[in-house]
Amino acid sequence: MEFSGKRVLVTGAGKGIGRAIVELLVERGARVVALSRSAADLDALAATHGCETIACDLADMAATRAAARAAQPVDLLVNNAGTTHLQSFLDVTEEAFDTLMAVNCKAALVVAQETAKSMIARGIAGAIVNVSSISSSIGFADHAAYCASKGALDSLTMVMANELGRQGIRVNAVNPIVTLTPMAVKAWSDPAKSGPMLGRIPLGRFVEPREVAEVVAYLLSDRAAMVNGTTIPIDGGFLIN
Repeated sequence: MEFSGKRVLVTGAGKGIGRAIVELLVERGARVVALSRSAADLDALAATHGCETIACDLADMAATRAAARAAQPVDLLVNNAGTTHLQSFLDVTEEAFDTLMAVNCKAALVVAQETAKSMIARGIAGAIVNVSSISSSIGFADHAAYCASKGALDSLTMVMANELGRQGIRVNAVNPIVTLTPMAVKAWSDPAKSGPMLGRIPLGRFVEPREVAEVVAYLLSDRAAMVNGTTIPIDGGFLIN
């Protein structure tokens, strides 16, 4: 029950990695404020795990800032929300690029700004984890906007860790490889597509949502009290090849 008495804001909480993070934190005593665009997912989290819920489209920055303020006060933050849209570099539209940058990076900045201001005003030593991707350092075909947004998020994480660390707030990121959410299982079910990726992973498999959640929980916890400004791959060794 290491998070007993802690109030944690998790964005993108409704599905996949976000839901796994919520479930793990609740198991370990946290009171979770779940933020998602899907009202149905939020209703399920409230009914199953007793979460406080906030519905918000993180592509809308005014709504995002209002939602972040409404969630306060929290002790810990997980910026997990993300989206993607696959287009070749030559076909990337400005609309798709702007949407991915907004949801995957700018929303994390806005939510963290409001959360950090509240933490500093209350004098607490909090922690923030940004859920990024190995796409931040690999130029995957058809992922130009996604890779750019996650690279920006990793850079933002380092700046946040530098400035907020001086206020007692630790900031880190996790960088998973393909994570086996129901959508990813379907998308990567073809061996012709998954084979080359799996062939580069020494552990020979993709990551499970719960495994990402475990690393997030570690970074939020006092066990990581001197861990600040890191980007931790959760990739089975993909990046060493």
